[in-house]
Amino acid sequence: MMDKILEALITSSHPLPVKKGIVKKVVDAAENSVDREQCKAMFDLTTRLILLGEDSFQKQVGHQVLDAYARYHRCEFEEFFNKGFILSLLQQGYGSLDKKDIAIIDYIHMGLKLIMSCPSVLEIFGFMHTEVLRLVCERPEPLLCARLSELLSDFVHCIPRGKAAVLFCQQLVRTISQFQCSATQEEEIRGFISQVNKVSNLLQSIWKAEPGALLPSLQEVFVIISATDSIFEPSIALASLVQHIPLQMITVLIRSLITDQNVKDASMTCALCRMIDWLSWPLAQHVETWVIALLKGLASVQKFTILIDVTLLKIEQVFHRLWYPIVRPGALAVLSHMLLSFQHSPEAFHLIVPHIIKLVQFLKDEASPTSKIFLMQLTELVHCMMYQYSGFPDLYEPILEAIKDLPKPCEEKMKLTLNQSAWTSHSNSLASCLSRLSGKSETGKTGLINLGNTCYMNSVIQALFMATDFRRSVLALNLNGSRSLMRKLQLLFAFLAHTQRAAYAPQSFFEESRPPWFTPGSQQDCSEYLRFLLDRLHEEEKTCRILHENSSQSSISSEHECSSREHSEKMPSLTESNLPRVDEGKTLIEKMFGGKLQTTIRCLNCKSTSQKQEAFTDLSLAFPPCLEDIVEAESTQLLAPADCESTVPPCCTAVVSDALHTEPPVLHGLQVEEIGHGSEAGDEMLQKFPLQPITSVDSCSLPIPSDKLVTVHNNKSIERNDKTKSVPNLINYFLAPEILNGENKYYCEKCASLQNAQKVMQVVDEPEYLILTLLRFSYDSKSHIRRKILDDVALPLVLQLPVEKTSQKSPAISQSLLPDSPENLPKKLKPSGSVDSSDPQPVSYLLSSIVVHSGMSSESGHYYCYARNTSSGSVGQLCYKTDLAGLSSPQGCATDNNDSNTSVIWHDPNCKEASKEWFLFNDSRVTFTSFQSVQNITSRFPKDTAYVLFYRKQDANCGVYPSAINGLWVNGEPPLQKELMDAITKDNKLYLQEQELNARTRALQASSTTCSFRPRGFDDSDPPGSCGPSGGGGGGGGGGFNTISRLVF
Repeated sequence: MMDKILEALITSSHPLPVKKGIVKKVVDAAENSVDREQCKAMFDLTTRLILLGEDSFQKQVGHQVLDAYARYHRCEFEEFFNKGFILSLLQQGYGSLDKKDIAIIDYIHMGLKLIMSCPSVLEIFGFMHTEVLRLVCERPEPLLCARLSELLSDFVHCIPRGKAAVLFCQQLVRTISQFQCSATQEEEIRGFISQVNKVSNLLQSIWKAEPGALLPSLQEVFVIISATDSIFEPSIALASLVQHIPLQMITVLIRSLITDQNVKDASMTCALCRMIDWLSWPLAQHVETWVIALLKGLASVQKFTILIDVTLLKIEQVFHRLWYPIVRPGALAVLSHMLLSFQHSPEAFHLIVPHIIKLVQFLKDEASPTSKIFLMQLTELVHCMMYQYSGFPDLYEPILEAIKDLPKPCEEKMKLTLNQSAWTSHSNSLASCLSRLSGKSETGKTGLINLGNTCYMNSVIQALFMATDFRRSVLALNLNGSRSLMRKLQLLFAFLAHTQRAAYAPQSFFEESRPPWFTPGSQQDCSEYLRFLLDRLHEEEKTCRILHENSSQSSISSEHECSSREHSEKMPSLTESNLPRVDEGKTLIEKMFGGKLQTTIRCLNCKSTSQKQEAFTDLSLAFPPCLEDIVEAESTQLLAPADCESTVPPCCTAVVSDALHTEPPVLHGLQVEEIGHGSEAGDEMLQKFPLQPITSVDSCSLPIPSDKLVTVHNNKSIERNDKTKSVPNLINYFLAPEILNGENKYYCEKCASLQNAQKVMQVVDEPEYLILTLLRFSYDSKSHIRRKILDDVALPLVLQLPVEKTSQKSPAISQSLLPDSPENLPKKLKPSGSVDSSDPQPVSYLLSSIVVHSGMSSESGHYYCYARNTSSGSVGQLCYKTDLAGLSSPQGCATDNNDSNTSVIWHDPNCKEASKEWFLFNDSRVTFTSFQSVQNITSRFPKDTAYVLFYRKQDANCGVYPSAINGLWVNGEPPLQKELMDAITKDNKLYLQEQELNARTRALQASSTTCSFRPRGFDDSDPPGSCGPSGGGGGGGGGGFNTISRLVF
């Protein structure tokens, strides 16, 4: 009867307080003894109220009464809440209520709580395994699935076990993938997120209890997101699972995924795109970690096509996630990786450029502490990308204006970030079988492939490329449409600076720049090649200017147009913009490498003098005779020709003093031996003039400054007999006066006959880059063979070159950059009256590059290059010492210890350099090295000797240049023109495709091929020099010692 009363009460029209009072009495009466039929009637009524109640009051009454009667009459409730009843609810529903209604699950959940202590619960748990699996397979809605997850979390015994657990997890993953949220209100969205999290938490608990179910579950996730023919788009709710995957599994999972040959590119692309979509899932942890891990994994196996497609497709979407604070951190991490690794083209960065300013302003307006930190991170990323692709000022200027008040990262940090982020820079165990050319070395520099004994060209090109000011000038030229050699050099420099390749093959430039007399495939002299290259670039620019002037001054006729077309096929387009902007009408080569030597000859008979100036691009430094010829400062006599008498101070050196002199110098010295580069047999040693003691000054009309004379002893040469020579020694010897006599007498026009004369050469116009060539290859007239001078030459980091600043200029200026031969020079000089007064001024130079020749003779060998970044105003400080003997001159190296200053000084190795980074360019191989390694190369490897040196002029007005740090350039590289950028972008894409194809080929052969490699040691282990497989070839395409023609001449 109680059930009838209760049912009549809740359907009556009595006031709600009256109803609640009566319901309370019914609940209290539950503890009284009630027969089984009455209990069953109450259970039926309350179940109907809970599931079919018309309002919340009826459902509330049903819950209260059922809970009370079930607690006091447990046996009766156990009989009522049986297997058949539960199955009917799950499979058929209740009355008009569908079986998938959440009320069904909630009712069962409540019933299990009430029956938990009853024996029959074990039977219920048994069939619930099957029912929950069936229910999940029917793809319940998020709310129902969340309620089921709550039930299973409270009653874990209802969760399937063993293999059934694996299947249940897979089906639950499938169910999550179909969750969709159509809500637009924040409260509804929060509810949806809460529902998904409940389901994902259930999966996490199952994975902990059943570890074997984790991997199949993740495999199911990948199957879903990689499906290319899916009829629906998988829900981003799958992102909620990522936070529950142990991070320790990243390496194993990604490795198995990227090496699975059954996974097609299209499937991988879909999977990666959908994982990136997961960044939109709020509060999901570690999504960005997995996305970046997969991106790196694909890069490690060189699947660049996927990376390119996904980046271009998703970069804007990732950027737009930055507007939402809740997903901002993860989105920024992925955006940074995508942009910084996409270095072969600016395309990805330029997709987001139009949106940057709005986001920056939005973040500034937001003004929260987190937004300020985020804005600084975003700004740093933008600066890195603009640094990488600096050729678009029209795009970047508005951005720079918007972020001008925000900190800018230093160039060192930007370059380091870019070098570490490129796809080809990733280093991991997956790359152990990759070729050496799979990516750039840690230096970030690009090697040059040896095309077959072309190391002489490679070393010269790298030295020129590392001449920072020259490189920037070349890259800044507007040579679009030109076919000139300078254009090819510009393209080569652009590739060296921006290619993704570890080594570039300069085939086109080699064919264009090779001297006609150089035999392809044969070893050649790098100095001869350098001279030819610079002279040709110089003459090419002069010709272009002449053509431009002629075309601008003459009227345009049809005949003239035809002639211009013929010239244009070989020369650059004749527009003013194509011509380099250099001072005083100089060509670019003249501005960077051109200097002037003034040769003064004084007839010893009539005392008349002649002067001539000639341009040079390098100074060829001969080695003085060694033997027992020693410079002794203790007991010396000044020797002069027999027909010239003079009285001089007792001790002088062949160097230029820093003190200023008003008297013109008297030229006195020895004949310098000069052996041509690349010349054949027949060169003869120049005879030295027999010196005699000077006894009188009457026969010499001009006074002799004591610091300009040659110190000699016992009629011998000026050179010490030390085992180790130095660049200062060789420069002093080069500048030392010499006597023209015997067969080399000077023809004096005033005397109208051949006369003995004195000759001296002085640098009157210093170059920006001083190139010094050490004449190591000489001809032995006795054995009739060419030999290499293997003497070790110490290299100062900083030297000072004496430059004579004359009061008037000689009208005779050489029109070629290559100086006349020493044999013909005296006979070309014309009388010019008395010598102008001059003031020697020391000009400081910093060592920039060293081209090393490796080989025991001049008949064979290999070239490689040491270099570092130097530019005007970016070199280290000078460290002067009053006692030069204690500086960096190696033991045994000749130094001047007298009171007078020297024209070249040593740099203290203990002085902190502004630039610590040196590079070793050995064809395809580029490594870090040190200046100490440069200094010790010959002592460690006797056949490896410095051959061509590049010195960069320092700013005379500054003693310290703090602007360069670790060899980086403060001003950055000039923006690349569109044609250059397009060429590099095209080649970078081609390179990535090549690497991907190679990776796929290796993957197919992996099962039958064992990959191993012996990493090259640092340059302290083996000599760097070699054209063969053991040296710097690195895929250079031949050029070893097994070739027939290996002459260095």
